[in-house]
Amino acid sequence: MDRLIELLPDFWQAALETLYMTTFALAMAGVIGTLIGIGLYVTRPGGLLPNRPVSILISFLVNFIRPIPFVIFIAVLQPFTRIVIGTGIGINAGAFAIGVAASFAIGRIVEQHLVSVSPGVIEAARAMGAGPWRILFTVAMPEALGPLILGYTFIVVALIDMTAMAGLVGGGGLGAFAQVYGFRQFEPVVMWAAIILIVVFVHLVQTFGTWLARRIMRR
Repeated sequence: MDRLIELLPDFWQAALETLYMTTFALAMAGVIGTLIGIGLYVTRPGGLLPNRPVSILISFLVNFIRPIPFVIFIAVLQPFTRIVIGTGIGINAGAFAIGVAASFAIGRIVEQHLVSVSPGVIEAARAMGAGPWRILFTVAMPEALGPLILGYTFIVVALIDMTAMAGLVGGGGLGAFAQVYGFRQFEPVVMWAAIILIVVFVHLVQTFGTWLARRIMRR
């Protein structure tokens, strides 16, 4: 316990780094992943704007990148990270790698929830003369919003978990704190303090996401 008290400034700094990386990655992946998901949805066979070559290309990219374990992906992405961020190590580099990895997961989640929208609703909008983009943004997206929020909540929880591996590129965060000051120095109290705070973050995100999704789906 004395060691944890001594490390409190570093502990709270690590907590802020975890929140920063999660927020950065979520903002990046939320935009890119949503665009990928919309691309998958509208270009698929029978979609609003079917385009087989584009659909195959996007689907290939998603299926190729998603299975790569993040601990390997974060290392493989380093050259690209240096080009975009200017460095391959640090908090920003870790957050960028997390954002890229999460983008493809979000893309597939967005596609799956949009596909689950009742075809009858889409056909009714078409019968009323609505164009593809109007159907997407005024029918499909609102209909899928509740499940989409649950999907994004799942991704945020995954992002928090992924920040624990960002320490491999000097990303910091609670994961790196637990490993460096807890596990490697045989300080279980320090390690469990970091673990418990990560669990608290996850619980708060999950609770808020579930509440928001239920509220929207009741409308």
